[in-house]
Amino acid sequence: MFEEIFFGDHPEDEDADFLPMFSLDEMDEANLEGECPPSVPLLALKNTVLFPGVVIPITVGREKSVTAVNKAYKGDRLVGVLSQKDMEEEHPGVDDLHQVGTVARIIKILNMPDGTLTAILQGRQRFSLNKMTGDSPYLEGEITAIGETLPKDELEFDAMIDSIRELAAKIIELSPQIPTEANMMLKNISSKSFLLNFISSNLRVDVKTKQGILEISALEEKAQAILKQMNDELQMLEIKDRIENKVRVDLDKQQRDYFLNQQLKTIQEELGGNPQQQEIEELSVRAKEKPWSEKIAKDFDKELKKLRRINPQMAEYSVLLNYLELMLDLPWNEYTEDNFDLNHVAEVLNADHFGLDKVKDRILEHLAVLKLKGDMKAPILCLVGPPGVGKTSLGKSVATALGRKYIRMSLGGLHDESEIRGHRKTYIGAMPGRIIQNLKKAGSSNPVFILDELDKVGKDFRGDPSSALLEVLDPEQNTTFHDNYLDMEYDLSKILFIATANSLNTIQPALLDRMEIIQISGYSQEEKLEIANRHLIPQSLEEHGVQENQIELPKETLEKVIQSYTKESGVRSLKRKIDGLMRFVAKSVAMEKEYEVNISPEKAEDILGPTQYSSEIYKEAQVPGVAVGLAWTPVGGDILFIETSLSKGKGQLTLTGNLGDVMKESASTALSFIKANAEKIGIDEELFSSTNIHIHVPEGAIPKDGPSAGITMLTALTSAFTGIPVRPYTAMTGEITLRGKVLPVCGIKEKILAARRAGIKDIILCADNRKHVEEVEEHYLKGLTFHYVMKMEEVLELSVPELTIQAQV
Repeated sequence: MFEEIFFGDHPEDEDADFLPMFSLDEMDEANLEGECPPSVPLLALKNTVLFPGVVIPITVGREKSVTAVNKAYKGDRLVGVLSQKDMEEEHPGVDDLHQVGTVARIIKILNMPDGTLTAILQGRQRFSLNKMTGDSPYLEGEITAIGETLPKDELEFDAMIDSIRELAAKIIELSPQIPTEANMMLKNISSKSFLLNFISSNLRVDVKTKQGILEISALEEKAQAILKQMNDELQMLEIKDRIENKVRVDLDKQQRDYFLNQQLKTIQEELGGNPQQQEIEELSVRAKEKPWSEKIAKDFDKELKKLRRINPQMAEYSVLLNYLELMLDLPWNEYTEDNFDLNHVAEVLNADHFGLDKVKDRILEHLAVLKLKGDMKAPILCLVGPPGVGKTSLGKSVATALGRKYIRMSLGGLHDESEIRGHRKTYIGAMPGRIIQNLKKAGSSNPVFILDELDKVGKDFRGDPSSALLEVLDPEQNTTFHDNYLDMEYDLSKILFIATANSLNTIQPALLDRMEIIQISGYSQEEKLEIANRHLIPQSLEEHGVQENQIELPKETLEKVIQSYTKESGVRSLKRKIDGLMRFVAKSVAMEKEYEVNISPEKAEDILGPTQYSSEIYKEAQVPGVAVGLAWTPVGGDILFIETSLSKGKGQLTLTGNLGDVMKESASTALSFIKANAEKIGIDEELFSSTNIHIHVPEGAIPKDGPSAGITMLTALTSAFTGIPVRPYTAMTGEITLRGKVLPVCGIKEKILAARRAGIKDIILCADNRKHVEEVEEHYLKGLTFHYVMKMEEVLELSVPELTIQAQV
């Protein structure tokens, strides 16, 4: 709306003398309506309609039109303006023109440089064409003036005028190309008729619609037609405004980013070259120095060419750049040189770790074969044992001894398979698996790789990481390990994998089959003393800033700490207690207080507090019905009391202590055996029907299960029914059958160490376990007496010596 008033189709010369816009207030309205001669020259307009009172500039180019304008301008300056039905018609006749037009007064004529004329016309009066009186040298016709019909309901007409003014204001507000002065101009128009003509002239509608409005004589009907057109235009503008507002934010951001990127590009060029191009050239130079295979080089070049074609502002550019940098950072065919001085390797291993002879021998065997043969697939070792025995730290010592890089990857709580194999690089935020990432950090393809806590790998909807490890830990497959992000094969066969676990129960069989299992048992008291003196005390001194001459820990004190403050297979708790003693010394030195440099056992108790464990409870004579058993746990061996209580009742058996099904079955089997052999053992059979039996295993919060407590339960039940206490200093382990046979059990070394820690002197075992005892180092067996049995009668004779068995069971 209003575009024709302020932005004409044909701008005039800069020197042209323009007249201001007229309104009816400034003109003689009576003269306006009276200027309608009976015959006037006719001027055909192609693409507009002239309304009374409106001033418009028109470009006159056709010969007849130029003649008509010049003729009129020399006379009374009046000309009849009619709109063409067909804009393409160059020589319109009477049938090509609308029959209703406007008499116009030629205000001024401007001669244009191209030979055309620009005439400024002001509409004066509507007319109807009666007939054409001439068509050469210009069109001429007889006309009749047409007046306006005033509204019948003046109030309703005024309301429509007000609505038109309001709609016009809204349209001006939503149309950025219309200057705000147009709103002021509308307010200054006082004539309602001229207001309708002025707005009609500037509606964004076609010539046919404007012509229809021009032909309406009734002002009320004309106002309704204008309202309809203005409502349509306002709806269109509102929709357009909503669309523009929606896209403006994105468009502004794109323009801003483009502008900033162009500035950045210009600045970079001024500073010297395109950084993206320099980056690509650096990748190319690095690629030439990589000792990778021809196939990998070909794949790299292919991806590099793709990178050159990508716009640096696209997200794919950074994804591909990260991928190529990973390829260059990986140590393709890059290996560290192994140290084949086996004596030196043995010295390093012995210096860092006390004991662990099986693991050390296996490492030396591998190096010996590698030294003789020159090439050998690395073994996959799995160290299984309780916490704190040095499984993880051993890997670092092995790496130091061999001169290889060291990598440790914790698998505890791992649930996502992509942590091992990586994500496909097409995904946003994709990363290679942790195997490839760690090799990148190490910078070598033959490191010592520790897979820590292998038994604690999880499994859920995201995949099974332990299944992904099958390829990693199989010497026949890991030569062509496939990472999803790298999307090509990588050789892992030169890596020395060492896995650690506390238990084999949660490791899937297929994974176990690929590894060489090495059992690591806990340490004896003598070994803990040696480890404390060699490693723990020097390490604690350094950590706490204490000098060697500021503290002395004699053997008696360390033994006191080991026996009374720790109950473990490893040495972590022992390390914490030694740290406690060091902190006491550090505090005393820092505060310049006097203290005893030689820490006695009594002083250690003052520093560390009351003792936490005591072996006296295992040594003292127990009441009848209590026996000591040996148990295996993931954290090492342990001692279990089996307590039996009898009360009057109907022979009901009650089991408590958080026992598993197998352990409950062992209790039932033991009771059944005693009932079947009551007479031979010397137990009154009537007791079974008149006595309730309660078997309890202390520390009820800890789940317990397994068959190894069978002979212990039978001994406790026999002791309770006979009233004879079990011999002190005695512990036992073994499975039983209903026939009274004793079967072998596992975890013998851990159970022996637990017995030694508890001060046990006699251990009753199945005869088939003798071979397991013989595998244990002799210093572990010091102070222990082993009794090997095959039948329950032998167990009872040893554990309840005062019991008399009448006949062979």
